[in-house]
Amino acid sequence: MKSKVNTWVLRLIAFTIFSVCSANSMADKFVIGAQRLDYFPHYDFTSSRDRGVAWAILEAFSKYSGHELVYLSLPVKRLQIELQKGNIDFVFPDNPRWDNGIQATQKKVFSEPLVHTLTGSFLTEEKRGHTISSIKTLAVPKGFTPVKWKQRINSNLVKVIEVDDVYEGLQLVNQGKADAIDLEYHVVDYFVKRYPQLAGIELDITLPYKDVPFQLSTVNQPEVIAQLNQFLIEHASEVSQIVKSYQIKQPDALVKQLTLGINETANNQ
Repeated sequence: MKSKVNTWVLRLIAFTIFSVCSANSMADKFVIGAQRLDYFPHYDFTSSRDRGVAWAILEAFSKYSGHELVYLSLPVKRLQIELQKGNIDFVFPDNPRWDNGIQATQKKVFSEPLVHTLTGSFLTEEKRGHTISSIKTLAVPKGFTPVKWKQRINSNLVKVIEVDDVYEGLQLVNQGKADAIDLEYHVVDYFVKRYPQLAGIELDITLPYKDVPFQLSTVNQPEVIAQLNQFLIEHASEVSQIVKSYQIKQPDALVKQLTLGINETANNQ
C-alpha cells in the first residue's frame, strides 16, 4: 500500500513539474517598439512612471499571459524598419489604414483595438467653424499619417508641417503659424490643461475627424496577437476599467457631446 502511495505521489510531483515547465515554456520575452512621443494619456513610453492607458493594458496582458514585455521607444519612422529587420517583435500603436511606405500591411497581423481614439483637426477659436478650404497648413507629428486629409494633401490644397512633438505643433497653431493640427482629442485636452497658454485650441467637428483604433502589430508573432485578443475579450471589464481610470471616453460619446455643445452655442447666438 505504501509503495502504491509513494508511486502516486511521485507521479503527481512529476506531473506538477511538467505542468510548470510547460507553462514557463509558453511564456516568453518580447520587445514592443513604441513611438517615442508624449501622447499621454494614451501612451508615453519615455516616462519612468505612468506610461499611459496602452501600457497599463499591455501590463495587464503580461500578467495574464506570463510573457515579459519590454518597451523600446523609437522615432515613429523607425518602428516599421526595425519590425521588418526583426529587431522588435511588435509595433504600437499601429493601424491597417496607416501608410508607412516600408512594411506592407498584408504581411502584418493586427490585434483587436486596445483603445478607440477620436482623431481630428484642432484650431484656435477664431479659425473654428470656417470651411475646409480655409485650412492651408496642417501640423502633424513626424511619421503620422493624416488619412482624413490625404486627398487634399495629394492635391496640393494643404501643406503638411511636420513637428517633433505635440507641444511644438500646438504652439504653431496657437501662434498662427499653422492653421490646424491633426491630433487625438484626449491628448490635446491633456496638453491644454498642462499648458494654460494653449487654452482655446479645440476640436472642430465640422472638419474631418475619425474613430482611430490603436492596435498592436507583428510579423512573426501571430500567436501572441491571438492571446492578446483572447485577453481583451475575456477581461473586457478589466480593460474597460483601465480605460475609464485614464478618463478616456469613447469617440461616439465625444462626438455627441461636442455636437450638442455646437448646437447650444448656435441657439444662444
